[in-house]
Amino acid sequence: MSLDQLRGFLKEMQNDDSLKNEVISSSTADDVALIAMRRGYEFSGDELLRFSGKKVGKVTVQKNDVPGEYN
Repeated sequence: MSLDQLRGFLKEMQNDDSLKNEVISSSTADDVALIAMRRGYEFSGDELLRFSGKKVGKVTVQKNDVPGEYN
């Protein structure tokens, strides 16, 4: 994984309210990775999940545990 790509996306997100809202309303990490890809960043949803608990600037990546079929 390119941590630089992920960190760059998170830094952009903290300065762009519309991007932040789009990410927050996403259902899965793969959805977030697709949003990032449209903006020129390259990382997978799995890579984003492995980044859970880490902080970049004002953004902390947090995996949401969803009960049921998503586990």
